Amino acid sequence: MIDDPADFLPAELPAADLLISFAEHKGVAELLPDLARLTGAQAVLAPVDSEAWLPRGLARQLHGWLEQAGVACATPKPLCSLTKNDYLVARRQRRTYTNAFIAEFARTFGQPEITLTIDPEASQITGCEVRRDAVCGCARFVAQKLLGVSVDEAEYTAGMAHHHFPCLASMGIDADFGDTLMHISGYLLKDNIARQVKPYKHVQYITPGVRQSEEPLKKD
Repeated sequence: MIDDPADFLPAELPAADLLISFAEHKGVAELLPDLARLTGAQAVLAPVDSEAWLPRGLARQLHGWLEQAGVACATPKPLCSLTKNDYLVARRQRRTYTNAFIAEFARTFGQPEITLTIDPEASQITGCEVRRDAVCGCARFVAQKLLGVSVDEAEYTAGMAHHHFPCLASMGIDADFGDTLMHISGYLLKDNIARQVKPYKHVQYITPGVRQSEEPLKKD
């Protein structure tokens, strides 16, 4: 615990509307209320990409400290679950917020949103528009890998591209998800792709007594 934050802070700092903390040490979270006071910030974004960097108990305390000071706070877990209205804090549990500065940040960075252009005849992805990128740039990287890919291979390709990109999220098992935050990040991106390619995917149904070579392909 930090007894006196003044020992670690400068006498003054430039003015700011929004503070964003990418610190990889939990002690930095204890300084954020004083940093907000020094800068006059109206909002703080402190992502949880690892429990070691911002434990859930400290995150709750941070919300309380900042609320008392009239400062908005968002602690998305992981960072790429942030939207203009809410963010993940645990499996199937999202927390809403109302703050124009955080929402403006989330308009460009946060939960990946890629809009696909699909050729229905060829069942192939012909265009990708990144409407919201992850802070690390992963969505843009994945979008490049999806161009020209079959709709049947899109989710796998997106997942593998995400896996090979240097994700900011931890690979340790997180108790709130029962999975790694890196995997949660990947699922969020793959879900965005899956919703769009689903109407175009080919699903093969197997009829007992009929050889596979004779089985007709049907669209679901």
